[in-house]
Amino acid sequence: MTVTSEGVQGAQGADAEAEPPLFPMERKCPFQPPAEYAELRAEKPVFKVKLAVSGKEVWVVSRQEHVRRVLTESEMSSSFVNPGYPLQVPVPPEALAAMQTPLVAMDSPQHAQHRRAIIPELTVKRVQALRPRIQEVVDEHITAMLEQGGPVDLLTALAIPVPSLILCELLGVPKEDVPHFRDFADRTVRSDVTAEEIGQAMAEMDAYLDKLVTAKELEPTDDLLGRVVAKNREEGTLAHREVVALARMLISGGFDTLTNMIVLGVGVLLEHPEQLEQIKQDPSLTKNAIEELLRYLSIADSATSRTATADIEIEGVVIRKGEGIIALNGSANRDERVFDNPDTLDIFRQIGLHSAFGHGIHQCPGASLVRVELEIVYNTLFARIPTLRLAVPAEELPFKKYTLIQGLDALPVTW
Repeated sequence: MTVTSEGVQGAQGADAEAEPPLFPMERKCPFQPPAEYAELRAEKPVFKVKLAVSGKEVWVVSRQEHVRRVLTESEMSSSFVNPGYPLQVPVPPEALAAMQTPLVAMDSPQHAQHRRAIIPELTVKRVQALRPRIQEVVDEHITAMLEQGGPVDLLTALAIPVPSLILCELLGVPKEDVPHFRDFADRTVRSDVTAEEIGQAMAEMDAYLDKLVTAKELEPTDDLLGRVVAKNREEGTLAHREVVALARMLISGGFDTLTNMIVLGVGVLLEHPEQLEQIKQDPSLTKNAIEELLRYLSIADSATSRTATADIEIEGVVIRKGEGIIALNGSANRDERVFDNPDTLDIFRQIGLHSAFGHGIHQCPGASLVRVELEIVYNTLFARIPTLRLAVPAEELPFKKYTLIQGLDALPVTW
């Protein structure tokens, strides 16, 4: 079998000289992974592809057992600076060299040291304490939607401002800087921008955060970043630039993910009215529905990448030291070996473990915050606007095609 940009034709194993297909593979629908993933899982679970952004050949693994192995294997590196690392956006080499390593690109034991600096701020208890403020922000924006009247774009009316404001308040940054942060988060996960644009965005954000961290070092504030700075002043664990890198990671990881889960989740539920009606009748179902939506959508499908630091064999395929690997979370979450009828949305599914937040030591530290914000947004939206519906046919929804984080460019709704 050879997976190409046009589909499945022939057998890669039969032709060692066959040109690897381009990655990422095309999505036909914002709610579904590329069709080729199911064929990879069935026939070539460890498969070589060529990155569209660079032409570099790397491996993809598509079954859940292999994805989890790659993400927990000690002989795998997360570092962006490894020559074989499968970067999927055109980051300039000089920008990588100058950048302080972010948490997501650290290996043990350095990773554990840096992760400990933020974990106390993102515990379930700490996140639950944010519920009243999250509810207030959500209510304010839904009230504005109702006052305006439909149709409205749910992306700009609710999905962008709510997580943006919460994150800015959490970090202790002015809300007027939200557009700047959004621009940074958007540009640095896209493959259709230039290396110069990404390099400029990274430099601008680091300059901003350098000033912000410096101000909090001089006068610590009662917010996440201020408390991290105050604790670090006592312990002296991290250098100033390392605190800046932590702040950058929280911004880049916190803006797009929640925004896109809100619009995609609402879109999927509106396309499954019978299941949505059950949630409206019993909001206690929302928590499990969120886990199913996280599994079903897997918006950070290919964001988990590694470089082999030694030869390793997976499913009879030898991945050589120095070769890059992309662990396809979206494919793992549709694995027929783990989930019955994986392409069917089922809010009552007993999911067990899904891979939407990654796996292993790099599992998303903000998972509790994501779950709480989604629960409040979904329950409040459908309680206050029970007749919410799409304002355009689902097949006309514009969706992102050149980004590491799956999402919609707009979600027109009315009621």
